Amino acid sequence: MPSTIQSLIITKDLPRLLRFYEGLLDATETTRLPEDGPMFFVGLRVGNSELGLVSDDGAAADAGQRMLISVAVDDVDALLDRVVEFGGRVLGPPTDMPWGQRVVHIHDPDGNAVNLTHQL
Repeated sequence: MPSTIQSLIITKDLPRLLRFYEGLLDATETTRLPEDGPMFFVGLRVGNSELGLVSDDGAAADAGQRMLISVAVDDVDALLDRVVEFGGRVLGPPTDMPWGQRVVHIHDPDGNAVNLTHQL
């Protein structure tokens, strides 16, 4: 059953963002529209969640962001090198939070804020 609410990221460079999320989070492509030709939409499965990537050549790279994606992973520290390898940026070292999570703040290649977390 599809998610009731799906997070969507609008990007000028859909292939780059697709490579990032597939490479970093082992996301699996579930939908591609259109099926042939230049991609407009790619649906991804990340664990038990869905993420959509939408191509928009007019998307402003400097637009103010009003979203944050938080992704539960097995090991935050193990992914740090992969963030950079796939074009993202690590904003600081992972931190153990008082509510029992280890968290690292990153940006994907488009500058979108993403938190990678795991339970301590």
